[in-house]
Amino acid sequence: MDATTQPMEWANAISTQVSLEAAVQDVTAQLRHQLSEPPDLGLVFISSAFASEYSRLLPLLQAAIDIPVLIGCSGGGVVGMTAAEQAVEIEAQPALSLSLARLPQVSVQGFHLTQDDLPDLDSPPDAWHKLIGIPPSDHPNFILLADPFSSGISELLQGLDFAYPGSVKVGGLASVGSINRSSSLFCNQEVHHDGIVGVALSGQIVMDTIVAQGCRPIGHPYRIVEAERNILIKLAEPDGDDCEPQSPLEALQGIFQDFSEDERKLAQDSLFVGIAQDSFKQTLEHGDFLIRQLIGVDPRVGAIAVGDRIRPGQRIQFHLRDARTSAEDLDTLLQRYRQQSDLNQAAPVGALMFTCMGRGQGLYEQPHFDASLFQQYFEDIPLSGFFCGGEIGPIGSTTFLHGYTSVFGICRQPSSDDN
Repeated sequence: MDATTQPMEWANAISTQVSLEAAVQDVTAQLRHQLSEPPDLGLVFISSAFASEYSRLLPLLQAAIDIPVLIGCSGGGVVGMTAAEQAVEIEAQPALSLSLARLPQVSVQGFHLTQDDLPDLDSPPDAWHKLIGIPPSDHPNFILLADPFSSGISELLQGLDFAYPGSVKVGGLASVGSINRSSSLFCNQEVHHDGIVGVALSGQIVMDTIVAQGCRPIGHPYRIVEAERNILIKLAEPDGDDCEPQSPLEALQGIFQDFSEDERKLAQDSLFVGIAQDSFKQTLEHGDFLIRQLIGVDPRVGAIAVGDRIRPGQRIQFHLRDARTSAEDLDTLLQRYRQQSDLNQAAPVGALMFTCMGRGQGLYEQPHFDASLFQQYFEDIPLSGFFCGGEIGPIGSTTFLHGYTSVFGICRQPSSDDN
């Protein structure tokens, strides 16, 4: 890091006050003296328990604190730091989480987009650059929060990957309340009920990512020999050119022969397909697969339907998911990132966690699991986020919408290793 570069600062506070006014006063009071100078960015996440009061949030925040660029959304639960500096996940009760960041030498640009704003996917990159208002040479990082009923999120992610290759995109779909099924997005002083809000961060900032999909591989990788849209029809051993292709069901039956009774029971409800994202990597590792649901089986021909498009030549591997596997998956990825971070000159200053509604206490049968595990590795890093209806994060060089996943966006200043 250049000696003249001012350090970034990041702070978060969470409140469980049942009154929205009291919650806003609580978080702003906690944060008022945590930054040495006024913030450049705010991120706010509010639980769906406050659904009837979403419209009141921004005026209350504006009256309490000046935040030049603010984005946020509603969630089925929120993540943040207590006054005792403990990272917590607050589910199924009123909660408000507010992060403030001072980002010297970083351009911060908030935006709101609707489906009608998005260029056609056949449009050139310039159409996306004009829409966002940032040239690709700025190498922006994106935080994206979307309406859960928006039909344009996949197009947005494809378009941003096309227009800003190499830029990081993380975020999630706002989750809705169990009673009125409403959600809200916040951008500066406006409340939106559709589309996408986001912020583009460019300049002296790096956003690293951890995408914990909560699965472990079983068996070994296969090469797709025959497929149609999202239907797996024939598989082959990846190096077995002389072997007769087999149906996916035959491959699974071979894997199940070595399973315990408990594993067979788990596979009935928690079997997934991992699609390798690097066509050239010889040895596939943990994290190299995009996990997608197995949505149907045709026992007559042994074909399997997968929750995504697939094509011949790709490599796949079957995966299982449960609480133990999910915990081990996140622990492995955090440990790997911590080892990389220890070698990096610039330590993380703040982190965001976008986690699935299907995780949390319902999965682990204990509170704060993912947030606490993160804090075990990064005890001094403020963490915030929310429980999503879908999580946005990269696998390889492509950004996807995930399920049952925890995506972390970890912010730091550049180091010499980033050049």
